[in-house]
Amino acid sequence: MTSSSSPSQAAQSALAQNYTDGLRADALMEEDVAWSHEIDGERDGDQFDRSERAALRRVAGLSTELEDVTEVEYRQLRLERVVLVGVWTSGTAQDAENSLAELAALAETAGALVLDGVIQRRDKPDAATYIGSGKAGELRDIVLESGADTVICDGELSPGQLIHLEDVVKVKVIDRTALILDIFAQHAKSREGKAQVALAQMQYMLPRLRGWGQSLSRQMGGGKGGGLATRGPGETKIETDRRRIREKMAKMRREIAEMKTGREIKRQERRRNKVPSVAIAGYTNAGKSSLLNRLTGAGVLVENALFATLDPTVRRAETPGGRLYTLADTVGFVRHLPHHLVEAFRSTMEEVGDSDLILHVVDGSHPNPEEQLAAVREVIRDVGATDVPEIVVINKADAADPLALQRLMRIEKRSIAVSARTGQGIDELLALIDNELPRPSVEIEALVPYTLGKLVARAHTEGEVISEEHTAEGTLLKVRVHEELAADLAPYVPAPVA
Repeated sequence: MTSSSSPSQAAQSALAQNYTDGLRADALMEEDVAWSHEIDGERDGDQFDRSERAALRRVAGLSTELEDVTEVEYRQLRLERVVLVGVWTSGTAQDAENSLAELAALAETAGALVLDGVIQRRDKPDAATYIGSGKAGELRDIVLESGADTVICDGELSPGQLIHLEDVVKVKVIDRTALILDIFAQHAKSREGKAQVALAQMQYMLPRLRGWGQSLSRQMGGGKGGGLATRGPGETKIETDRRRIREKMAKMRREIAEMKTGREIKRQERRRNKVPSVAIAGYTNAGKSSLLNRLTGAGVLVENALFATLDPTVRRAETPGGRLYTLADTVGFVRHLPHHLVEAFRSTMEEVGDSDLILHVVDGSHPNPEEQLAAVREVIRDVGATDVPEIVVINKADAADPLALQRLMRIEKRSIAVSARTGQGIDELLALIDNELPRPSVEIEALVPYTLGKLVARAHTEGEVISEEHTAEGTLLKVRVHEELAADLAPYVPAPVA
């Protein structure tokens, strides 16, 4: 006699068998998909017959892999292992290698371990796989050989190029833009900084959103018994995701606009008090925060990493003559700064556009400082700050080649060499700032009663005190001030002696 639980056991056994069959079918399907993406038979034979000039060239000195076994084991647990790929379309071989070296520095800042770097010489990037199908096959071999789990391309790839290259190399592929966005996401600390990065990431992700298999192409709604407004074709999962991202982007833009208003109020307050402003701009890792600390003792984070500063820092400073002004440390720029980031950080970069003077900091020890200057000026143009006077501050003078320094100072007429680390040239820079800052237009002499100490304090903060003398009747001031303060001081101008 069979027990009453037998039908239940049989049902469970059947369910388990169906589940196992389903898993096997899924695995076979994934295997078929993987095989369908293999590029055997599709290699471009001409790629292998070309001269050495067209071959993938390894760039020496990029690997950041460590020698010590224990440290290697530790870092392999926590860091992505990456291979870098660049396409050299113009300029010299050295330019291409410098660009890839900068990409390696970006990858390290993001927390990756650089295993290898290769450059492909082409007239223009391949429309399908960025480096061409034959070279993509070679890249797959390098990835397998090095044990990398990510490929980073030195350029902005289209969604199609990302998909095709991933299908060939079988590991995650990201481009320069995605890497910079990742660094910004790690370093943003303020609410506004985080919102700006999130907006830029969503703008980047929107056209690149894709799904695997059926998951994102299945339509929502259209079934029976779903209730009101769920019948009909509905929208696919990917359409739903895109709509949600657009809604989030609209919300994020509103939030950033509100935050911008708060900073604009502070800026107007500074303008009302007629405090001149100086903005420190420059390439990432040029030493802007170190210079701010040296000039003001601000104690801002200084790190030998790209994009260590994302949130603008504004500090009070004083000229050797005693005039107050503000110094603003801004986000660093980089070549090919993603357009989404320039747009998202436009409100932050307005600190540069609204300043009275730009200190354009450049790394004097860099192999190609002229290129850094050009990249920063392009962004300064984008934010509409071309009319603001500029002083080129060549930093790290203690580590720079003296000949390179001389060449740079010959090219840049309004420039000064300094070292924020040692203090070299800082006094000369402060004197230069004093000369360049706009001076109040009205010179006035006034005898201010001691009961109006606030007026004397305003003369010190908003104007330039030429002389000050304490008399029996009050404080005799000779000052250079703006028109509004001159009007307030006018009643106390001594009558001319007959």
